[in-house]
Amino acid sequence: MSSSRTLLAGAVAELDAVVQRIDDESVKRMVDGIRAARHISVYGCGREGLQIRGLAMRLFHLGRSVSVVGDMTTPAIGAGDLFLLTAGPGHLATALALATVARNAGARVMTITAEPAGRVPAVSDDLILVPAQTMASDRGQHVSLLPMGSLYEGALFLLFEIVVLQLKRNLGITDQAMRANHTNLE
Repeated sequence: MSSSRTLLAGAVAELDAVVQRIDDESVKRMVDGIRAARHISVYGCGREGLQIRGLAMRLFHLGRSVSVVGDMTTPAIGAGDLFLLTAGPGHLATALALATVARNAGARVMTITAEPAGRVPAVSDDLILVPAQTMASDRGQHVSLLPMGSLYEGALFLLFEIVVLQLKRNLGITDQAMRANHTNLE
């Protein structure tokens, strides 16, 4: 049985291998898309949804107009808005339906995925590839030490933190300004 340190080192090495393969240009497009959007609506299923909710929180701290699809306060989406979603396996029925609604309403649809040939990326305006194992690829000879889609979800966390850092710098937002946007109802 492997020790906790050995498992941790293996997981970090796998995450490093994934993030090293994320294209810098796609990260720049994501930053630019968020920066240009009038409003950003985010969506993800399951644990991917938890990661993108974390991004929404940080975008709010940066002073961006942002909502999580499904929350009661999510406004209608339309022209000038960005629908940013994660669909790691490339096809999730709800993600496909929402991406189609957003696109038909005139919003820009940006999909983060590990499966660029999937049905959700096919209806998207832009694609951010995170080349990691998801539940669509968690069987066979070369599987991650981490179960199911955990490698993808961990890589999302790191990607989102880098996007926030770049937006913070590009928008000239200080740590103090971000803290001022943090809730005091905790």
